[in-house]
Amino acid sequence: MKLIVSRQHNKGSFNLIFRTALFASIVTATSIAAQETPIVHDGEFNFLRAQYGEQWDAQDIEIDKKLAEVRERNDGKPPNILYVLIDDVSFGLMGNPAMNFVTGFDTPNINDFAAEGLSLMRMYTEPSCTPTRTAFLTGGHPIRAGVKEVKVALVGEGLSKNEVTIAEILNQSGYNTAHVGKWHQGDIEESFAHNQGFDVAYFPVHQQVQLSLMTPEAANAGNLNGWHPSTQSGKYGMDERFKPYGLVTGLEARAGETAREVGIEAGEEWTQAHYERMNETYQAQVLEQLDRLAGEDDPFFLQYWPLYPINFTYGEQQRSRNGGFMADKMEQLDDWIGDLMAKVDELGIADNTLVVIMADNGIFKQYSPTSGMIELIYRGGKAEHLEGGVRVDAFVRWPAAIEGGKYAGDIVHVSDLFTTFARIAGGTIFIPRDRIIDGVDQTALFLEGDGNSRRDYVYIYEGPVLRSIVKQEFKMHMPAPGVPGAAAPVFNILRDPREMYSDIGQSLWSGASFQDMAKRHQKMIAKYPHREIGTDEPYGGIENLRPESELARKTFASWQ
Repeated sequence: MKLIVSRQHNKGSFNLIFRTALFASIVTATSIAAQETPIVHDGEFNFLRAQYGEQWDAQDIEIDKKLAEVRERNDGKPPNILYVLIDDVSFGLMGNPAMNFVTGFDTPNINDFAAEGLSLMRMYTEPSCTPTRTAFLTGGHPIRAGVKEVKVALVGEGLSKNEVTIAEILNQSGYNTAHVGKWHQGDIEESFAHNQGFDVAYFPVHQQVQLSLMTPEAANAGNLNGWHPSTQSGKYGMDERFKPYGLVTGLEARAGETAREVGIEAGEEWTQAHYERMNETYQAQVLEQLDRLAGEDDPFFLQYWPLYPINFTYGEQQRSRNGGFMADKMEQLDDWIGDLMAKVDELGIADNTLVVIMADNGIFKQYSPTSGMIELIYRGGKAEHLEGGVRVDAFVRWPAAIEGGKYAGDIVHVSDLFTTFARIAGGTIFIPRDRIIDGVDQTALFLEGDGNSRRDYVYIYEGPVLRSIVKQEFKMHMPAPGVPGAAAPVFNILRDPREMYSDIGQSLWSGASFQDMAKRHQKMIAKYPHREIGTDEPYGGIENLRPESELARKTFASWQ
């Protein structure tokens, strides 16, 4: 079931007295709920809590006091939350002036933002974009929600209506919610953003393989083979339905209403110009939404997931020293993020707006180095369990509560933002108790800084397969079937960040410990089995399907 507590969307009614009473009741209810029905966490967290629970409980009393003080200074309101998630950018490629010189493209606005906040130096994600976004939205490893991989064309699958997203939790906590940009959580109606907790949403159904790679320009650039008719004759081709066609592009919708496709007409070919206009439109819309939301009485959750820097063509004149077709778009995106943060300042809401800027996974290295996005300290990229696939830059700014210019070396996982945002918003009570929540509440880390994380581990999946376990500075690549755990490769990430030299002998002691971690993980899966992904006919709930999209949908349904 979805959340059963509904919020009256009567904008402007969230007056000071009601707001103060609401959040006081939420904090009280949260404490009671935590005592009576605690959040279900994974076995490894429970193992840590058995060691540190009393210390954490005492710290939480002080954290609650700090949050209350910040709310009191803000007329009883919790902070606005702005979450910017950038696609396919490995650790070190943004936010660091020194590395700008190394890579040959500049991110001055993100650099400034990082200097003003807390840099999370050990943020882990999932290895690819859809799973990472699912982990953030649901607070759990994506496999728990039935999400196994990135999908390119029609699949008739998506985030289930039975999932409880952070947008729904924040909505129930009194927040207005809006999503702008990449979504990629499925092509069925229940998975669309406006049906997953967002009051308004502007998003493409699919992702940049369709939007930027499946174009005549990408074919002419030599980055697309076989799909576009310009690349080969297809003389002996028979199946006219083999290559994806008629895919829906961008949607706009409000909660409780049907969606509309925008930006393309029936029979029109999607091109690089369409893709660039889509990016420009999303940037304009996020600024419009920020302006609108800031004018409301309620706090807001605004989610901006840009499509850039993913891009597969060269412009007429490259702007960066690097010149790569993705590196150049990273500079463009940095300009836009600068405009976004300038708007936050202009609206006078910077002090009490919690902003997180981060990437979703490592580089799309199949197009490196010509893309300009390159491996740096960590080896690997998108779709890989190596550090380069799952370690990203992440920066947090909240001037009212977080000391700027600091670094935290603690382990954090993207799912932690689910639980942390809920705590800060006063919405912990709305986190479901019938499933495992992998996300750990990291409010103490945000407010107290380095050394205050509540996790020292990460489980890393590639699709449905557990590929690595990280614990402290050690990382085990899971052994192949039949290989004993003692013979599995173990790496010291501090000494060997590129995972080149397995430390089997000197780390022989760790085999049993990693096996115990895997067993604790599996025991909780047995107790709380993975849920099913949502399934339905693709493209439901879109009121103006183009004829070619209707044909694609009917063809898909014909053989299911």
